[in-house]
Amino acid sequence: MQVQPLTDLLNGFGVPAAGSIASAVVFVVAFVLVYALGKAIVLPIVDRSLKSRDLDTHARRPLKKVVSIGVVFVAISVAFGMADYGNFLQSLATIAAAATLAIGFAMQDVIQNFVAGVFIYTDKPFRIGDWIEWDGNSGVVEDISLRVTRVRTFDNELLTVPNSNLTDGVIKNPVAKEQLRLKFVFGIDYDDDIDEATEIILDEARAHPEIMDDPEPSVRLVELGDSSVGLQSRIWIKNPSRSDFVKTRAEYVKAVKQRFDAEDINMPYPNRTIGGGLEMTGLDGVVEPADD
Repeated sequence: MQVQPLTDLLNGFGVPAAGSIASAVVFVVAFVLVYALGKAIVLPIVDRSLKSRDLDTHARRPLKKVVSIGVVFVAISVAFGMADYGNFLQSLATIAAAATLAIGFAMQDVIQNFVAGVFIYTDKPFRIGDWIEWDGNSGVVEDISLRVTRVRTFDNELLTVPNSNLTDGVIKNPVAKEQLRLKFVFGIDYDDDIDEATEIILDEARAHPEIMDDPEPSVRLVELGDSSVGLQSRIWIKNPSRSDFVKTRAEYVKAVKQRFDAEDINMPYPNRTIGGGLEMTGLDGVVEPADD
């Protein structure tokens, strides 16, 4: 579709401003056609290419968005040319030169988060589905975009976190590896047998189906407290998640506590005894004996 034949047609019908209307119609039609072809052909090809390279979901999404933006850019460029609006790149450069300062100032945070999103994509500190912790927050990553990351907390709250917040500080990813070590300190009475308590702790670890045999569980005496002897158990679980971690630890600690109770091994708790007296002086002139 060309502008001049359409302009002549509109002039034949006596339509006012036929040239402007013809250019606008050509622009819209050309844009829609090029954009539709790009969405139908280019995006599926890019998607298949990314999948063939075994890229993670969080890595494919921003790349597909960049390609989508490129399709829009090409569609606008072609439509500008066909509508006789002039060279789109030249017009864009003129507009960009005039708006660079204002846009740059207004979009500092956006650009910062975009760059942070690129770093998350390249460094892969976490992936969708990972349990992460940062700045006192924790949750499971649901989505990673070029500007923000969405994290679902364990209270089912959705946190929308600017990417720069996740790249400027320390992020803890407990499930980045295939194994996770858990530690728990059991306090026993000073009169109890340390070796017997250690054996119970190890027995219950070996008996739990979710606790690994290799690396094997271990127990270390780590503290001599005011009221107890601290025995730290170190166990490993495979393919961890937050729910697995909490469930396994709770079941294990409960089993050890029940064995301690059965074997008369005490788990003392701190207690305080407050003593002393109250002495009052200088009351001779205040309190007088009553007359009988």
